Amino acid sequence: MTFSKFQHHLVLGAFFLMILPYAAAYDTLDPNGNITIKWDIMSWTPDGYVAVVTMTNFQMYRHIMSPGWTLGWVWAKKEVIWSMVGAQTTDQGDCSKFKGNIPHCCKRNPTVVDLLPGVPYNQQIANCCKGGVVASRGQDPSSAVSAFQLSVGLAGTSNKTVRLPKNFTLLGPGPGYTCSQAKIVPSSIFLSADGRRKTQALMTWNVTCTYSQTLASKSPTCCVSMSSFYNSTITTCPTCSCGCQNKNNCVTSASQIKTVVGMNSATGLTSPILQCTEHMCPIRVHWHVKLNYKEYWRVKITITNFNYDFNYTQWTLVAQHPNLNNVTQVFSFDYKPLIPYNSINDSGMFYGLKFFNDILMEAGPDGNVQTELILQKDMNTFTFKEGWAFPRKIYFNGDECMMPSADQYPYLPNSANANTLASAIVVPFLLLVLLAF
Repeated sequence: MTFSKFQHHLVLGAFFLMILPYAAAYDTLDPNGNITIKWDIMSWTPDGYVAVVTMTNFQMYRHIMSPGWTLGWVWAKKEVIWSMVGAQTTDQGDCSKFKGNIPHCCKRNPTVVDLLPGVPYNQQIANCCKGGVVASRGQDPSSAVSAFQLSVGLAGTSNKTVRLPKNFTLLGPGPGYTCSQAKIVPSSIFLSADGRRKTQALMTWNVTCTYSQTLASKSPTCCVSMSSFYNSTITTCPTCSCGCQNKNNCVTSASQIKTVVGMNSATGLTSPILQCTEHMCPIRVHWHVKLNYKEYWRVKITITNFNYDFNYTQWTLVAQHPNLNNVTQVFSFDYKPLIPYNSINDSGMFYGLKFFNDILMEAGPDGNVQTELILQKDMNTFTFKEGWAFPRKIYFNGDECMMPSADQYPYLPNSANANTLASAIVVPFLLLVLLAF
């Protein structure tokens, strides 16, 4: 069978469209980052099984904020959920054919959310009931897990007759995640509390979900501005860094918020209430080269929230810079190096101190957090020339921020300017000396 030139290009185009979401989901700074959803069947019932579903965040610096995760799937047959512990479905569906005992959910495509903190103990299991908030693995591994239990009916009652759910979806809390099909894996092993006995699940399958910023948002959600002690110029965020689709609904001060909320309610829009800026980003990261010492140099980082109706909890900031391999001290933030490749150490994650500044408050006087860091110079590579002192990339909450173009970076005064400045000082001085004599 031969293909025409048009058919050949058509096949190639279709191929690239198929692989594009997966290519965009690959993160060079966190190549193994994903959210793994594990189903462990713990027991069989007369018409189905009881399973524990565990969601583990293996992403180093991307977490799930409030209002939390939403998990969905499609049943392979006509399964129902008899009961749930630690989570609930958002819609029961049509259960009219059942008499007496009514299932928790009869929908073929259930949507599940986490329970809120403080629910009665008989509705809880381990790692549940956090409002769907899941920390990143790099920030807090102990809080990077969420779990719930469900009893499934009208399903298979053995390893041979059970059918795996399909078409998994994950919102965390917005779009961006793409989930694989469920895959049977070796059964999970569990240790008793005293560590002396092992038990295992009757059957286990995994679903892997990866994040793509391209799928999450058409525009960036943050931008970077720059300044330095050696140049009075402040390099601002590029105009419309995050798109200007919200330009007509922005506010210049907190007093205008009620007006914008009323406009959104009348039109049915749910756009964020942003402060009016040239960049129109909810988040701006400012990198200021502050001081230069003999063997060290100092940087100040400020993160500002321009969103009037959103607090960023457990926020993270990732910077990529060649001198992050020699961080001497970080003030008022926690810091963790990111070394995805053993030969490269140029990236690090900053995040707030618990109960101090781990919440970035809404726009206003308190809507910013800041830190300073001291870096030791490597005399073989250190320079202030050609923008070397500024970061290569910045990520906020796992999303890459819009950087200024390289030709806009604050520049180091060149030798010509320095000579001109020296001449402007020396010549008048010589004239004064001559006049004196």
